[in-house]
Amino acid sequence: MTTANLTKVIVPCRLSYAHLWEPDSINGSEPKYSVSCIIDKEDKETIAKIKKAIEIAKDEGKGKWGGKIPANLKTPLRDGDIDRPEDEAYADSMFLNANSKQAPQIVDRQVQPILDQSEVYSGCYGRVSITFYAYNSNGNKGIAAGLGNVQKLRDGEPLGSRANAKDEFEAVDAEDDFLS
Repeated sequence: MTTANLTKVIVPCRLSYAHLWEPDSINGSEPKYSVSCIIDKEDKETIAKIKKAIEIAKDEGKGKWGGKIPANLKTPLRDGDIDRPEDEAYADSMFLNANSKQAPQIVDRQVQPILDQSEVYSGCYGRVSITFYAYNSNGNKGIAAGLGNVQKLRDGEPLGSRANAKDEFEAVDAEDDFLS
């Protein structure tokens, strides 16, 4: 197995802040495809795989950091109870944010492409392929999470303030159209 494979993890998670169909710019940065992966703290196997991949990426990154791992290295795996205490979707969870300049392939349970953008949203559950790698940019040193592909596994309660049209409107007959 190559080291590139050792830094890749398939992460079962709940999707949040999903910008998978169109790249999004954060604070004027270059637009990227991105997603926040919410991982249940009980999924100790996935969390262990992520931590192991981060350690391998740290070792590979020594060349970018002058031969040693910096003491204040930023890593992508974070605790939702500490870093997002006001957001109940992140309670009892770990999370990481992954992004890429390239669009991910988005597939269903049978690995068939999903074409309807409304099918994959913040709140649904799936698996995300993530490759961890070292960076040294503008004095910032750390391990980043590169977004690979996304597989939707099941629906979930949508996150955010977006309402379902069926909850806001009722059907209107043509003769009841008050706009004409």
